[in-house]
Amino acid sequence: MNYIKLWFRSIAQVMFQGNAWCGLFFLAGIFWGAYNSGTPAVAWGAVVGTTVSIITGYLLGYPRDEATQGLWGFNGVLVGCGLMTFLGSTPLGWLAVIICSAMTTWVRTGLNRLGAPLGVTSFTFPFVMSTWIFLAAARALGGLDVMALSHPMLPASGVHLLSAHGDALPSLLEFCEWTLRGVSQVFLIDSWITGVLFLIGLLIACPAAALWAVIGSAGGAALALLFGAPTEAIAHGMYGFSPVLTAIALGAAFYRRTLWRTIIWALVGVVGTVFVQASMNVLLSPVGLPSLTAPFCIATWLFMLPTIKSNQQTN
Repeated sequence: MNYIKLWFRSIAQVMFQGNAWCGLFFLAGIFWGAYNSGTPAVAWGAVVGTTVSIITGYLLGYPRDEATQGLWGFNGVLVGCGLMTFLGSTPLGWLAVIICSAMTTWVRTGLNRLGAPLGVTSFTFPFVMSTWIFLAAARALGGLDVMALSHPMLPASGVHLLSAHGDALPSLLEFCEWTLRGVSQVFLIDSWITGVLFLIGLLIACPAAALWAVIGSAGGAALALLFGAPTEAIAHGMYGFSPVLTAIALGAAFYRRTLWRTIIWALVGVVGTVFVQASMNVLLSPVGLPSLTAPFCIATWLFMLPTIKSNQQTN
């Protein structure tokens, strides 16, 4: 088994690609964005998270064909990016990355077994669930340095903060940058250059996935603008990353119908994801937790449950 390919495929599988070259461009984008923003720990967190989750799969004796496809590591890479975004780069913070990354491997197996009778898989929810647990615990554990989590607030205050700002519409160039940032935020990176590197990786692995990534991010940003979401959040890709994953999942990865049905279903899925994103921003405000990729998971489950007849997917 080529362990280098396996490792890079794990990173690529965040966007449902089993291509090592795609994973290489994803990692390059992560390192560029992390170092450019002065947070190199995020990039190295991705490396540690991927490695630990893969090793955990081997130690637990899970099916090797899943490892070959990169399915053990994709939640781990997101854990590494996520915890190093919100927690300080301390020895205990790194220990939390190791524990949480390992946890995603068996959580994914358990959630997939729960979803098998319904014909759905866990997607990135093992990352979401595990990271929520550790970020919430960090509020009570003084050894974990909380860096970038929002302050808990009542939903009423959250609704006020989510009101429209009345800013001028962006130029075409600005909107293109927002779209690229939406792609980069899949890995919690805020960089349009990272977005470009991610799209190059997707083009190598699956041009349709690259197209749907752009459609998802641009559609999410446009709809958020239309309904008056905060311009600053849209500009930094916060309404684009979950629609990116939904668009790829429904448009190029899992939903298999006629071309026009696939297009329509994926576009409707993007619309639904934006509303799930906004609602989760409010629902999670009392505990001060980020939504991460939960809006994508929830929206895609809602759109796939009526259509999947058997559990034939792997991710």
